[in-house]
Amino acid sequence: MGAETPCALVVMGVSGSGKSTVADRLAARLGWRYEDGDSFHPASNVAKMSAGQPLTDEDRWPWLQAIADEIDRLSAAGEHVVIACSALKRAYREVLVHGRDDIRIVFLDGTQDLIAARLAARKGHFMPPGLLASQFRTLERPGTDEQPIMVSINAPVEKIIDNIVTQLNLVAQ
Repeated sequence: MGAETPCALVVMGVSGSGKSTVADRLAARLGWRYEDGDSFHPASNVAKMSAGQPLTDEDRWPWLQAIADEIDRLSAAGEHVVIACSALKRAYREVLVHGRDDIRIVFLDGTQDLIAARLAARKGHFMPPGLLASQFRTLERPGTDEQPIMVSINAPVEKIIDNIVTQLNLVAQ
């Protein structure tokens, strides 16, 4: 891969958009490490979400900083990582990217109806479907200045990954 290869891809979107699935398979395609941003949440955040309570920004800052620190650690070790993380607001993405030009945002774009149908079919996830409306209210779509990779989720997973890889101009190892 060329000199412009990012050290990290942050796959973002609302709950149910396919972040974990897409990020995991994208990492496998690229031969990169995969991390689920949810695993960086402190137990108090998981408990809040499980109880149907949206997180506040104060709840999110330590979580986002932990992910940013992991990106820095892996980058310093010469590793590449794909991280699934909701990153719904620009301010959250700014914590994750923290001025680096080698971290790219991948936005999984889908309608609220499509994602609601997906959430209704899910089992064993701590995000209750009732919080979806809250997530869409919170969502600040990435601006062009963030140089996001925008992909529609209204396609099979492999097509979504093909679209991301094409936009990155990367050749899988």
